[in-house]
Amino acid sequence: MHYISTRHGSQGNPAPLGFEDIMLAGLARDGGLYLPSAWPQFSTAEIAALKGLPYVELAFRIMRPFVGDTFDEATFRRLIGEAYASFETPEVAPLKPLGDSGMHLLELFHGPTLAFKDVALQLLGRMLDHTLTRKSQHATIVGATSGDTGSAAIEAVRDRKTIDIFMLFPRGRVSEVQRRQMTTVAAPNVHNIAVQGTFDDCQDLAKACFNDLAFRDRHALTAVNSINFARVMAQIVYYFWAALKLGAPERPVAFTVPSGNFGNVYAGYAARQMGLPISHFVVGTNSNDILARFFESGVMTTTEVVPTFSPSMDIQISSNFERLLFDLYDRNGVTLADAMTAFRSTGTLKVGANALAGIRQLFDAGRVDEPGTLAAIADCRRRFGETIDPHTAVGYVVAQRHRRDPAVPMVVLATAHPAKFPDAVEKATGERPPLPARLGDLMDRAERVDGLRNDIVALKALIDERRAMAAAPAARSKVRT
Repeated sequence: MHYISTRHGSQGNPAPLGFEDIMLAGLARDGGLYLPSAWPQFSTAEIAALKGLPYVELAFRIMRPFVGDTFDEATFRRLIGEAYASFETPEVAPLKPLGDSGMHLLELFHGPTLAFKDVALQLLGRMLDHTLTRKSQHATIVGATSGDTGSAAIEAVRDRKTIDIFMLFPRGRVSEVQRRQMTTVAAPNVHNIAVQGTFDDCQDLAKACFNDLAFRDRHALTAVNSINFARVMAQIVYYFWAALKLGAPERPVAFTVPSGNFGNVYAGYAARQMGLPISHFVVGTNSNDILARFFESGVMTTTEVVPTFSPSMDIQISSNFERLLFDLYDRNGVTLADAMTAFRSTGTLKVGANALAGIRQLFDAGRVDEPGTLAAIADCRRRFGETIDPHTAVGYVVAQRHRRDPAVPMVVLATAHPAKFPDAVEKATGERPPLPARLGDLMDRAERVDGLRNDIVALKALIDERRAMAAAPAARSKVRT
């Protein structure tokens, strides 16, 4: 398995890389995102043979082609087993029918931080640590989060001697539970940074660190958000898991995904490219609806980010969308690089009518405003007895609006535990969802966080300072408030 950048050829013609290279790098040096040069293929018979496998074994078989010789079989099985042993249920991702509606919830929030990001990050953290330990190397993670990636990434790498993590989040634009899941982790290798700005500002700061190649090399930067293909790889598995339970490969399945950064949807697209019979996808957005507008018009135009009940989707620049655009641009990295440069300059990107028509055959999209989100939470509770979080509520609504064929099962990805967003759920249902017992004292724990203006020079200085402190353990343990 070899990997190329979505901007492959825009700065010369570098050789394709292996999995270890792209896992450690995260973002390509030309500014693009890595993806396989060709997708592994599963025949109908091979997919049928996967039926009934436990999640851990299914994960091994789906992901094995991607990792090549980075891990031997025994090591890879062990890492996968350890990752999913941290989940509250051996199913990892329970699939629940919503009555006899033909709709199902795929619960992806049974990991340590109650969000779907755990499914990938519990594995990625272990893969990184194993590789860095073997190579006697240290890496520095710089990431941006709109809420859930931060806590999942921190939980995955906390206290690991091979890794420091600097997680940027927009001050005041994540829920209190999301923030405290990050800032109450008292591990010396964890550095939380509250940025004055939006998630897109945080993401731009993180990418600017990677694009400064000297800074990147000095700190051996890597990424754990969904720009790292290893994240996408692990998320592909649960599309196979759900589809197999609902009759694949003998019948197709549809998926609805609440989305901000497009990484979760893209994992489903990858599963389809590998042979899984997925009939179509529905992309759900909140009022920050750049993706919905694109699928309607073929034009991406950025607007102001507005805060919502579903903050993990409060995004205007969906970085993972570049991977889909790569196919829409006929996998021409030079042309795509020019288009992305123009997009960052003008705030607008347009694809041709033929490309739009092709993508509409596979994707629908819709938006849900704030009253609609609350109404959806209440409706799902009343009709089916299920309490869902605001992000899942967006998916629940658009799934019903855009379902094409009632005979095809529709799976709505339930991306977070409702207790992560108690204010919104209480507004909708009149009841405040409790946190699991293991997080019962979360609101009483001390927080550790640095405030930062939206300034790349200040961010780099902070990272330089904290990495220098690594040589002085006593100083490094200083509490930050």
